[in-house]
Amino acid sequence: QAQLVESGGGSVQAGGSLRLSCSASRYTDSWSCMAWFRQGPANEREGVAVFFAGGSTPYYADSVKGRFAVSLDSARNAVYLEMNDLKPEDAAMYYCAAGSSPTCRAVAVGQGLRQSDFGSWGQGTQVTVST
Repeated sequence: QAQLVESGGGSVQAGGSLRLSCSASRYTDSWSCMAWFRQGPANEREGVAVFFAGGSTPYYADSVKGRFAVSLDSARNAVYLEMNDLKPEDAAMYYCAAGSSPTCRAVAVGQGLRQSDFGSWGQGTQVTVST
């Protein structure tokens, strides 16, 4: 399993931007997709974005469409989550998780993004958004 390390979190004002990074210890052929999840203090963990190693169109939750973007830096084996126009409701601990081929195929065809389907997780990075 890939070992994942998130970074890039911090505190910003509403309307600001952050770029989160998820570095994987193994090459991209060890995972088929990389998902970003977030969990606020009173919320369940929710999936917000998925990057597919095979080139499928990235998945975004409705709450972040048009504001967040995922991308891959293959040289660094890192997946980024670019977050723009941040809102107070975006404040959460953000986690990345590596998905296997069956999990990623399910997400790609719209069968849902469930944390229980992902086995490799990072430790999380905190995002705080102030008004």
